Amino acid sequence: MDYKYINQLLDRYWQGLTSVEEEHILHAFFSQESIPAELKPYQLLFAYEAKETTDDVLGEDFDRKLMAKIADQKTVKARVIPLSQRLRPIFKAAAMVAIVLTLGNAIQVPFGHQHDSDAISNYDGYYKPELDKGTNVAIDDSAAIDTMKQGMIVPDNNAGDVIVK
Repeated sequence: MDYKYINQLLDRYWQGLTSVEEEHILHAFFSQESIPAELKPYQLLFAYEAKETTDDVLGEDFDRKLMAKIADQKTVKARVIPLSQRLRPIFKAAAMVAIVLTLGNAIQVPFGHQHDSDAISNYDGYYKPELDKGTNVAIDDSAAIDTMKQGMIVPDNNAGDVIVK
């Protein structure tokens, strides 16, 4: 027997060009028991599709069972977490940073700057570069500038204003 029409329908089926009626013809053909050997591999595909549509249908009592399971579940209440509990990890981190900085400063003071002697108490009037630990230059400059400005201020007798020369 010649199965050209079935082969043409199969080609159109694989290309996605078959209509619903043509697919019904394929399903009806492959649901038979006597099928040629060259078309046997396709029988399982079409038989599976036919069987699947009947096996995996939801029952009449599906909605009732689903609603009963939903009703059996306990309600979950949301916990209220206060702001202080939410910020507790941040407070802990800030405390750790403060402790580390405090310990760093405490260790730096005794071991950081080793002074053999106090520079002010050992001052004998002569400049010693080894004792100079960064003297303040602003003290010397400000004193010289202040005396210069005082010499330049002359009061104006007519208007009562002060003139800076």
